[in-house]
Amino acid sequence: MTPPLPPALGLRDPVLRDPAAARRVFWALAGAVLLWPMLTLSEFKPWLLLEPGALTPALRFAADFFPPRVDAEFAALLLRETWRTVTIATAGLALALLLAVPLALLSVRVLSVSILRGRMARWPALARQSARWLLLVLRSVPELVWALVFVRVVGLGPASGVLAIALTYGGMLGKVYADILESGDPHVSSSLLRNGCGRLQTFFYGLLPQEAAELTSYTVYRWECAIRSSAVLGFVGAGGLGQQLDSSLKMFNGSEVASILLVFMALVWAADRMSAALRRGLA
Repeated sequence: MTPPLPPALGLRDPVLRDPAAARRVFWALAGAVLLWPMLTLSEFKPWLLLEPGALTPALRFAADFFPPRVDAEFAALLLRETWRTVTIATAGLALALLLAVPLALLSVRVLSVSILRGRMARWPALARQSARWLLLVLRSVPELVWALVFVRVVGLGPASGVLAIALTYGGMLGKVYADILESGDPHVSSSLLRNGCGRLQTFFYGLLPQEAAELTSYTVYRWECAIRSSAVLGFVGAGGLGQQLDSSLKMFNGSEVASILLVFMALVWAADRMSAALRRGLA
């Protein structure tokens, strides 16, 4: 039997058509229709940046960025404030871990012994839901709001920034840790629990080896975010590079702003390299 001839050149084979093309076009148009009123309500008007009254001062300020200020006096100041910023971020993240890890373990369903019977008991279910509500409350309040509160309580300085990062990031880390652990293989944890292992033993020998790389990567990423958050918190008096950036912006000193932004880029790059090295070590 003679095999069928291939379709002639220039003819469109129906098999080669993308069956989801129409659906993609529809959702793209639907997204544009939904996005337009949102941009209108938010008064998003980027063309205002091109008006002469706004463009000229912006270009003048951008021209002041070059060259960045690199003299010895300012470099020493940057080094001191950089160390303070990293200290605020690291101390805040360490306190956040003290909040996040216990709440995450408490809210993970697969670590519950009562779930082995098919349905979680009332009190463990209530404890799990309470932990999740607490994580929700902690991460719902931005760190900037917490910083404003703690500035009133403990005064200006790094302490308010550390506490603000600890509370907000404690909620974020706990929520994501719980989700990561829940996505692991439940058979390993259930087998350990059925054989008499406790919750901590099941976590360390069952769930943690499976998800160590992802947990580490997310923790380092949150440390990177904490460094950026500490810069924002400096605008409300939490100290660090953010406070120095606020002072330089108020003085319209573009060369100092450029140097500070370069330091932030270097810190983010270092955090990214650290994350990659840790992932390779745990692979």
